[in-house]
Amino acid sequence: MTGQGRLPVVFPPETDERLSSWLARLAPFYAMTVPEFLSDLGLPGRDVFDLEWRLSTGEGALISARTGLSVEALQAMTFGDLVSEVRLVIARKNRHYCPSCPADVHHKSAALPWVFHCSVHGTDLHDATGVTLPDMLGAGRMAALETPTKAGATVLNAWARGDGQEALGMVEMLAFLTTRHRRASPPNISEQPRMSLGARRDYHAFLTMPIIRQALTVVVPEYDQVAPVLAKSVRRGLHGLAQGSLLQAFALAAGVGRLSEDPVNIAVAVLLVSDVEGQERLKAALRLWPLSSRRRISARLWRAQRDERDRQIAEKASRRRQSHKPRRVQSHIQRW
Repeated sequence: MTGQGRLPVVFPPETDERLSSWLARLAPFYAMTVPEFLSDLGLPGRDVFDLEWRLSTGEGALISARTGLSVEALQAMTFGDLVSEVRLVIARKNRHYCPSCPADVHHKSAALPWVFHCSVHGTDLHDATGVTLPDMLGAGRMAALETPTKAGATVLNAWARGDGQEALGMVEMLAFLTTRHRRASPPNISEQPRMSLGARRDYHAFLTMPIIRQALTVVVPEYDQVAPVLAKSVRRGLHGLAQGSLLQAFALAAGVGRLSEDPVNIAVAVLLVSDVEGQERLKAALRLWPLSSRRRISARLWRAQRDERDRQIAEKASRRRQSHKPRRVQSHIQRW
């Protein structure tokens, strides 16, 4: 049954707190589950995450009447300013945690996969194992990825709010980044841990396991250098952001940033190091790109392949000339 009147105790929302987190903190105080608390507020049968996604004026008024918060303050705790496609990538709690924040407070920004710092304290977020991105990447790689990651986060934020969309969309860039550019292959020498001969025999299945090779590792080689070999591949498209780890999401944001700044040259660079099957898959992903970009990519790829053929022909001819050059043979005088 719906309660009447103002609740005697209402916790104020924390900075950047989301509606589901705030209601989940209030409900136990009144010895209720969240669904029971919503029913008491006059919203029986409503899902808290549906309310958090799109809170109507009437629903906001019911919550406001019992809690004393304004409808505007309640709306500020929702994701009402984001476009519908973004709901796929919004986590139901903090994706990663800040050690300085209370464990029961979940922030709006921390639900988004392209946010890597705490919105309250500005510190690096930790993954489930307590490791931060600087720990994984090191200072040099972090410095190299700082600018493209910020550019990628800007593109992703603009896409999430439905504004600032360029000719090349974010979904198209993610599709390209997560496309396989080469056949799956076992870990190469640089990807294998140092092992004794006996250990290599014991771990033969791991050393011969095919690993998916995606364009992301070419666009963001820093990620390729540090990612665990069995967790290097990411899910396709938006699912890579929705279900990826902290390191994977960071690499995707950096990849989006680099692609947004120089899409033609980066696409050509990936195509040049791809095998025949990978090139076909990449070209299929590129069909979603604007026609003008595809034409520029095709022209530059043809020139790059021509230059490479000419270089190989010249190198081969040079070796042939050297092989026919007379050689001096030193004579040896036999002494008896």
